[in-house]
Amino acid sequence: MTETDDIKFMRRCLELASKAEGLTYPNPMVGSVIVFDGKILGEGYHIRSGESHAEVKAINSVPDKTKLKLSTLYVNLEPCSHFGKTPPCADYIISSGISKIVIGTIDTSEKVSGKGVTRLREACCEVKTRVIEEDCRRLNRRFFTFHEKRRPYIILKWAESADGYLDIIRSENHKTEPTWITGKPERVLVHKWRASEQAILAGAETVRVDNPRLNVRDWQGTDPLKLILSSSGSFNKGPSVSNLYNNAVVFTHNSNADIPDDVKVVLRKDAPSSVQICEYLYSSGIQSLLIEGGAEVLNHFISTGFWDEARIFTGDDYFREGVKAPLINGILSSKTVFSGSSLEIYLKNGS
Repeated sequence: MTETDDIKFMRRCLELASKAEGLTYPNPMVGSVIVFDGKILGEGYHIRSGESHAEVKAINSVPDKTKLKLSTLYVNLEPCSHFGKTPPCADYIISSGISKIVIGTIDTSEKVSGKGVTRLREACCEVKTRVIEEDCRRLNRRFFTFHEKRRPYIILKWAESADGYLDIIRSENHKTEPTWITGKPERVLVHKWRASEQAILAGAETVRVDNPRLNVRDWQGTDPLKLILSSSGSFNKGPSVSNLYNNAVVFTHNSNADIPDDVKVVLRKDAPSSVQICEYLYSSGIQSLLIEGGAEVLNHFISTGFWDEARIFTGDDYFREGVKAPLINGILSSKTVFSGSSLEIYLKNGS
């Protein structure tokens, strides 16, 4: 195969793998294709933990197994070499007779970390690694951040007015609901994001003024674990707050807060909240966190350096005054224009 062919087939692996975004935790997203004489014979991707891995599905999808010995297996992540919920993929590849394997990137988690490549080479397989590696790592950025930095991948999200405000100045009789800056398509996209992440965080002020539910409604998927950051642990007692308590963890300084007994309460320590929250999520096996505000919470995570990606909607309307949006320095990754807003995604340097 040529270098161009390797890139083409690896991109197909990534396309397959991305179909399962938000479904594979704690496993990474992996796609695999089997190529014979320049054509794809079989393909597969990992759908959820406990089910067959991508390489196994790809091999099993090939009708004529006699062609496997002359085929090349492509996979975006190093095949596993250990027994977990499923047997080692490296051993299955070897037993299939495939002797040429092209891998996007090495799996740096402790259980694999090069052991899969070693196992394949010990069986006299030809192994090529690091094909469009940056793209392969990007797809599984949550997985790599969790294992390499021992914390979740952190996404900041907010919407601001054309003149840089998160919200208008609220009067006492202002209805408890969000001040919408974006339209319906953007809100659907946000719910898709929620379905892809394992946890979501909001501060107490956002809960009080917006009465959010922090769940997945306009997209199909699993609700993320809800985290609420509040010194007092005191919130409005509306119906949305009752729903908010479902599958929630409250971080508070107040050990006597009026919170239902079935809600997990974590008392805040002297360490920065960002540090404590990341330690809690890492110990709970949570690989990703979406932070939806408000300004104090967003600025705290920015100032302490605990963020990897920022997704910022900018609306067309001007507020003139209000709650100032955070300022952030990062690398512009993409920009999307909607009918009433634009979305810019920034990556933190080094993430």
